[in-house]
Amino acid sequence: MIARTQYSFNEISLILKGSILNQSDSNILIRDLLIDSRRLIIPEGTLFFALSSKRNDGHKYISELYDRGVRSFVVQKSPDNLFDYPEANIILVKNTLRALQALAAEHRRQFDIPVIGITGSNGKTIVKEWLYQLMSEDKNIVRSPKSFNSQIGVPLSVWLMNETHDLAIFEAGISEPDEMDHLQAVIQPSLGIFTNIGHAHDENFINRLQKVGEKLNLFTRVETLIYCRDQKELHEGIVKTGLLKKINAFTWSRRESADLTISKCDHNHHNTVISAKYNGQELSITIPFTDEASAENAIHCWAAMLYLGYDNELIARRMKTLQPVAMRLEMKEGINNCTIINDSYSSDIDSLAIALDFLNQQKQHKKKTVILSDILQSGRSDSYLYNEIGELLGAKNVDQVIGIGKAISKQSSSFRMEKLFFKDTDDFLNSFSFSSFSNECILVKGARVFQFERIIDLLQQKTHETILEIDLNALVHNLNYYRSKLKPGVKLMAMVKAFSYGSGSYEIANILQFHQVDYLTVAYADEGVELRKSGITLPIMVMNPDEQGFDSMFKYNLEPEVYSMRILNMLNNAILQHNPAPGPVGIHLKIDTGMHRLGFDPSQTDELIKTLTESPHLKVCSVFSHLAGSDDPSLDEFTAYQVGILTDTSEKIQQAFDYPILRHIANTAGITRFPEAQFDMVRLGIGLYGISPIPEEQVNLQTVSTLKTVVSQIKHVPANDTVGYNRKWTAYEDTTIGILPIGYADGLSRRLGNGKGQLMVNGKVVPIVGNVCMDMCMINITGLNVSEGDEVIVFGKEMPITDLAEAMDTIPYELLTGISRRVKRIYFEE
Repeated sequence: MIARTQYSFNEISLILKGSILNQSDSNILIRDLLIDSRRLIIPEGTLFFALSSKRNDGHKYISELYDRGVRSFVVQKSPDNLFDYPEANIILVKNTLRALQALAAEHRRQFDIPVIGITGSNGKTIVKEWLYQLMSEDKNIVRSPKSFNSQIGVPLSVWLMNETHDLAIFEAGISEPDEMDHLQAVIQPSLGIFTNIGHAHDENFINRLQKVGEKLNLFTRVETLIYCRDQKELHEGIVKTGLLKKINAFTWSRRESADLTISKCDHNHHNTVISAKYNGQELSITIPFTDEASAENAIHCWAAMLYLGYDNELIARRMKTLQPVAMRLEMKEGINNCTIINDSYSSDIDSLAIALDFLNQQKQHKKKTVILSDILQSGRSDSYLYNEIGELLGAKNVDQVIGIGKAISKQSSSFRMEKLFFKDTDDFLNSFSFSSFSNECILVKGARVFQFERIIDLLQQKTHETILEIDLNALVHNLNYYRSKLKPGVKLMAMVKAFSYGSGSYEIANILQFHQVDYLTVAYADEGVELRKSGITLPIMVMNPDEQGFDSMFKYNLEPEVYSMRILNMLNNAILQHNPAPGPVGIHLKIDTGMHRLGFDPSQTDELIKTLTESPHLKVCSVFSHLAGSDDPSLDEFTAYQVGILTDTSEKIQQAFDYPILRHIANTAGITRFPEAQFDMVRLGIGLYGISPIPEEQVNLQTVSTLKTVVSQIKHVPANDTVGYNRKWTAYEDTTIGILPIGYADGLSRRLGNGKGQLMVNGKVVPIVGNVCMDMCMINITGLNVSEGDEVIVFGKEMPITDLAEAMDTIPYELLTGISRRVKRIYFEE
């Protein structure tokens, strides 16, 4: 995060009340706080907090950061060798997270401006962003970037406050008891908004009332709390805590008298008109949204603005211009082999830093281009602002910037890289040759008024309307869930074979590399070559090597699985014939422990060891096997047998060599069910993509892939007419059908035709009728309010892929890996 102020190291040491382990310069000025070594921008003036958790330990990265120029650290355990860091300033505290929060809390105390604190189960980010849209014309507002509302995100958000701001808006979220007290001390809100109470994180609280009480701790010292009286559990919780004896309330309701009493909510085709009574007056606003959640969020914003003294005529005028909140970065395939990152709905320096981090995760292209609009309402002079942005782009190794807008164009000298500037979007579209973009990663980042969606339309590769959305946040969540199951020191190999179970190749590998998995596994050499060409440097195991692929494996440093003497001899011959001879080739020995697929029989161990010891050009990286039924309790005895065979065989092989050799057998189900079989490494496959072979574990995973399409056409079919090829489905009454642009060539199996498969349109589950065609299928939408162009979910969070697999009498693996590459993948990160 980029700070907007500075403190001396000496001042910080006094604030944190820690012990100074090393101090080379007590007057060094701290501007930036860092908690993730991968997101370092400018080392000078950066203070690194070495946070420790079950999943990672920031202390591991102190040496790396020191080598990269960072000189200030807050730790909760002393580095092993302080003499290695002679120029470092190091503060030792009991808990680095609490120290981070304490520093942010002290920073917050320096400002006497209104601070709005927002919590609730849903709507926090939208309410925050809409309040920003509604009030930023006349106030310089600092707010939480994206959805930075956690124990770490809140202090990083508050650190952004500076003397130019006259209003702050921060959101706070909790998942466990006792967390909100810490966030209250950091935010110290003067006005509170409690959006609603729902099911999120119910499992971590005794009951809903306890969860309400915990969230209310954010508002113990506010002047006024805004909330909806119609939320029964929320209102009862507020009353029972006695909070209203200490603070004021500004309530709204659709059912009873309140400060803002909603009398009518008319949802039209393109907007919603909300009428209410306030201070004896009849008022109304119109919002350009028709869903109920948007109406609720808008009313919270309305109440806040009325409380702050805004005239309703002004409020109503601005409400009409509310824009959807872009909750995510999207990554798509672009023209001329480019990758497009779409963040074209907001433009401020804090969200720019986040977007640049995402850009830097992408290694598939050497060239990085940023298309950037003017930064509006920053509260700083243009020269200072764009000089900072120029430094930020330079630090992130951006090769080219295309600036659009009068302000950024005037500050062209602030950018020390390849650069082009245009006065507005029309000027860019009319003057720039899009064919000049080639094989590069392009971040499109702009304020809404610049209408950068027009640029995105021209940059993105044109494909049909069926898409597979990949939630990268969910992927990382699942990765971290399984990491939390590992014993200390156990490595993790991620399976990215079969186009990463249909999710994409380098796109998934990039984020796995960024999150520091230890190994990747592909099925064939050409998959590994593609990853290497896309900038993936992690070790890669190839599960199905062939003689024709050995040269590529040598060239791109891929490590073949060796499962038979035939493959071993072919590999040996290929190495001896290769000119020049490759360095030691890493190999992975597969042992058949009872699945009777690929693998050496344990009886071949002595012969195998003899051949390997006579092959100095080979290095055994690991010995492993494959579990046949780790998810099936009835096969636990056989699983234990397999583990025993691998243990005995691998120990014999390890003893024959004087270097360490990894062992692994546990797959997704084995990680959880057989922790004793984690050995040195585990292989994470289907669980990474949000599907657990263990039903009771599914609740802990998040959905990664959503396959969706649209209704291309609607037809009315008379009774007794048939639908589709071979007239397999008959309409026994007048029927309305929707035709969808997805068929078996896209991965929708013919087995799902004629009512066996069900899809979701506008929240309603409908059957597939007729045979599934190559490029399309039909659904029965009789009696539903469906229009052409409406979205249809094939599988996703609301339509579990396991249900579709069951209808096909197959497993989710088949569905995921069967999604055609002609289906466009869109990757997004919240």
